[in-house]
Amino acid sequence: MSVPGEGTRPTTDRVKEALFSRLESMNMLSGTRVLDLYAGSGSLGAESASRGAASVELVEFNEKAAAVCQRNAELVNKVLGSKVVRVQRSKVEAFLVRAAEAGVEAGANQWDLVFLDPPYPLTETELSTVLELLGPRLSSFAVVVVERSSRTPEPAWPASLVLLVEKKYGETRLWFAEPSGD
Repeated sequence: MSVPGEGTRPTTDRVKEALFSRLESMNMLSGTRVLDLYAGSGSLGAESASRGAASVELVEFNEKAAAVCQRNAELVNKVLGSKVVRVQRSKVEAFLVRAAEAGVEAGANQWDLVFLDPPYPLTETELSTVLELLGPRLSSFAVVVVERSSRTPEPAWPASLVLLVEKKYGETRLWFAEPSGD
């Protein structure tokens, strides 16, 4: 897989293995609809596709990173023999607003597994806004994984999400959340 280079922070192999081990134990990969926000290289989405996700949407605004996502998506789709992975070059907030506007009928634009690995400069307020926009677009059994520096505070969860578990791996912290059912 290609990586975009500067301006992105790829998930380490150790964190990725722990993450996907947990997701497999939760039965959150096979047949799921995956959304990878701030996708970078798209490696989390691509890994999901290789482990049986039904569809994967990579959302990346940075032009170079989106081009890398596109190359990696084409490679994964070729290996899988079907177009499972798609790339959207868009700001995350704008993508989620468009998804909400387009998803008028029940079940449209609902994701089962969402990765958020935003760049370090993203403020906690901006992250809260994204989580708020995301809440209504989740299936009832969805899992949201937020990856940040271990030095950042826990995200401010909107009423639509509740924390399941938090895991720290060196300089990386993962928060797993699910819909609150409200």
